[in-house]
Amino acid sequence: MGDRRTSHAGWGRPQRAPSARTLLPVGWLVGGAALLVAAGLLGVSAGAADISATDILRHLLSHLPFSGVESPLDERQVALLVALRLPRVVMGAIVGALLATAGGAYQGVFRNALADPFLLGAAAGAGLGATLVMVFGQELTDTPRAAVPFAAFVGALVGVAAAYLLGSTAGGGGTASLVLAGVAVSSFLSAAQTLVQQMGVDQLQRVYSWLLGGLGRGGWDDVRLVWPYALVSLVVLLACGYLLDMLALGDDKALSLGLNPGVVRIIVISAASLATAAAVAVSGLIGFVGIVVPHVVRRLVGANYRAILPVTVLFGGAFLVLVDIVARTVVAPAELPIGVVTAFLGAPFFLLILRTTRHRTT
Repeated sequence: MGDRRTSHAGWGRPQRAPSARTLLPVGWLVGGAALLVAAGLLGVSAGAADISATDILRHLLSHLPFSGVESPLDERQVALLVALRLPRVVMGAIVGALLATAGGAYQGVFRNALADPFLLGAAAGAGLGATLVMVFGQELTDTPRAAVPFAAFVGALVGVAAAYLLGSTAGGGGTASLVLAGVAVSSFLSAAQTLVQQMGVDQLQRVYSWLLGGLGRGGWDDVRLVWPYALVSLVVLLACGYLLDMLALGDDKALSLGLNPGVVRIIVISAASLATAAAVAVSGLIGFVGIVVPHVVRRLVGANYRAILPVTVLFGGAFLVLVDIVARTVVAPAELPIGVVTAFLGAPFFLLILRTTRHRTT
């Protein structure tokens, strides 16, 4: 019994001390990469202008030396592909990977099946920070756009810390108390965000459009803005997979194995909050990605975070690219905010998880 411990609310399966030699799920990694590539090809071929995935593949092959393949695309199609569709697909893959991996990391560090950037106040805090820069940025800095990710990061940390402290002190730290604390903190921060919006009426339309979530605003400028934050946060979170497996054993067991749980929590929460903030800064508020994707991946690869997190990166990117295709095409030529589509998909999924968690903890 010394090397086993039942996990916290949401999983209900015994945990073994993780082995550093645990193999990565190569099959699921290859499958996730293939799914991401397929989603990307669908994403760049979807739209009013008819450009088939086959023609896009031939165009890409034409740039390889000694391929002998000629591009079937004309200059207009190439310009459309490079300037509009490709950056949107790349942005969807980055944002989806960030939100999904942040959700998986939050679930691991809090040992809570319902932990999610939006439920824990991270997204609301990031939204408030970004809104403050949008409304007052010209008065605070010469480069307000570049300041958005940092302000969102600070807001995300404040939101998560407030939700965790409130849930721990007022409700005992259980699943229900953490969720309720997150809802309360998110509501407060959203109210503060609304107040800030009203103080900057000139920026109201811009902020409102941003709040609904979207990927097609800034093109390659947004990609260049977000990729450094994405790289740092994802590398840190992937490196912490083994440590999250040790935390799943409980603090006492982790300490006996030479791990400092407090330090690990600070590192993981900071990296997950940075990932959330980076995603929110360039795409707005896109909910439920951080709860849907990690749970699906956990069903596929098991409860080991060394396996969950890298597969989640790929599945999260593919998921949001596919959702964006739906947002662009379901009411074409109009376009749905991507946050609306993820809410339609994610809300029933969240209720299913909540029901399952309740049955396991009662």
